[in-house]
Amino acid sequence: MLLHRRQILAATAASLLLPQVSFAKAATERRLVFVIQRGAADGLATLAPTGDPGYASLRGDLAEDLLGLPKLSGMFALHPALKQINAMYGARQALFVNAVGLPYRDRSHFDAQNVLETGGALPYDRPDGWMNRLLGLLPAGERGLAISATIPTALRGPVQVSSFAPSALPDASADLLQRVGSMYADDAQLHPLWEEAMQTRAMAGDLVGSNAKGALAAGKLIGSLMKGAEGARVVMVETTGWDTHAGQRARLNNQLEGLDAMLGALQADLGPVWADTLVVVATEFGRTAAVNGTGGTDHGTASLAMLLGGTVAGGRIVSDWPGLGQSQLYEGRDLKPTMGLDAAIGTAVAEHFGLDPAMALPQLFPGSKDPRISGLIRG
Repeated sequence: MLLHRRQILAATAASLLLPQVSFAKAATERRLVFVIQRGAADGLATLAPTGDPGYASLRGDLAEDLLGLPKLSGMFALHPALKQINAMYGARQALFVNAVGLPYRDRSHFDAQNVLETGGALPYDRPDGWMNRLLGLLPAGERGLAISATIPTALRGPVQVSSFAPSALPDASADLLQRVGSMYADDAQLHPLWEEAMQTRAMAGDLVGSNAKGALAAGKLIGSLMKGAEGARVVMVETTGWDTHAGQRARLNNQLEGLDAMLGALQADLGPVWADTLVVVATEFGRTAAVNGTGGTDHGTASLAMLLGGTVAGGRIVSDWPGLGQSQLYEGRDLKPTMGLDAAIGTAVAEHFGLDPAMALPQLFPGSKDPRISGLIRG
């Protein structure tokens, strides 16, 4: 059968812009979303230790928006951009694990992200990722999905996974899109296809950028790919832009607003499915305790992990706080890690899926040297 040129254009647009994902019926109702904050998110601003006597002097202008905030505990205040996450905390569906770090301590983004995603002790010492190994521990047929142009390291391995991202081709101009839309306006068959493609294109924009509508749409898109008997059960979401060497105050606020909007939209879109969902938000390392000369912070060590969802034993902050005095800082500049990020993620994920943490943690994060952190998931 010959196709008219407009039919070829519409079919091509739909194939580039609509998610091509198909899943077998899942055996578990539990769902996991891992949100990686690439670039080293500043945990000392996300969950600010305003009760620490050293905080204000170290942070200077970066502390101005945080010092007057109500504390979630006697020590910590949540960044004001995180309104949805704050509500989750109040509903006991958010838990923060503070002063966590990886076995790797050399402050290279690429090396630290590799350790976080592979679960190894050293960069590039493992070929597969902890999320792929997790899929191997779950009932046969559970599928993984990456919201990414390529399969991230955390999902690579022998278990088959899928990815979804918008086309890597250059963006079409707004004028071109409008002209094509006008051309299809009176076509009963092609107009709905084009409208659906445009909606998905909008959803697949910058996940946590300053575009609030884009972040909301992204959360709804992720939720739509997870719902139903055939929805994805293990999902990884890549976010970028967390490397705030300069002008951190405004830049981090935008980043956190986008993250908050995306996760709030995900919660709303999942509806009752949220009760069986765990969202892990983590970054490769933190940032320096002191502000630098350009209103930002440099590569640090310990940071913050967030656990959100209906299975989380929330409304708590789990931390062995090391303090911000000069003698308490790691190498005289960074928040000192007192708990393992890999141990926190591995234990929470294992308990969430009903796996034995003593068995699962060494398989998911074989490089972990830290003890399990139990009690992060509701019994």
